[in-house]
Amino acid sequence: MALGDLLLPGQPIATTRDAAPGEGTYVREGYVISSLIGRRSSGEERQAQVQGTQLPLALPQTGSTVIGRVTRVNPRQANISILVVDGLPCGGVQGTAVGAYSNRAAGEGIDGSDFQGIVRAQDVRSTEKDSVVLVDCFRPGDIVRATVISLGDARSYYLSTAHNDLGVVHATTCGPTRRFRGARWPIL
Repeated sequence: MALGDLLLPGQPIATTRDAAPGEGTYVREGYVISSLIGRRSSGEERQAQVQGTQLPLALPQTGSTVIGRVTRVNPRQANISILVVDGLPCGGVQGTAVGAYSNRAAGEGIDGSDFQGIVRAQDVRSTEKDSVVLVDCFRPGDIVRATVISLGDARSYYLSTAHNDLGVVHATTCGPTRRFRGARWPIL
């Protein structure tokens, strides 16, 4: 392992035959394991140490602006996987929490640890709320900019796109020949 690689808690560093445990590590089943998010540091010879690092991570709060990927749409709500909170990768998203150190797509945490949000039909726009058809507003895969209006329930934050600078920022298409064009909100 190179000296500059980012280590995560639980990640093996070396075998106990190759290195002794040092600061920021522990031993399990013959391996020296990292107990911190950080980088391997140079210590005594044949000693594995991890120097902790502070990653700029954010948690969604009421009033935060978030960017997320639409994962599911039904007539009452659109489910959003939150990727970015106020310009920072959010702490629950494994794909973005380590930023450039990950080769997985953002929001595709293998353990389902990413933050979830819900845009309800009444929170899509500020006028004519009764006539919103969610499947015409969002598609799975769309990238959406929204604001957190409530902490919601135990599983999801409640989000709103009812402002001029919020909504779909990157739309998916039905096929390779169709292109989306920007439109004014009354046309949508």
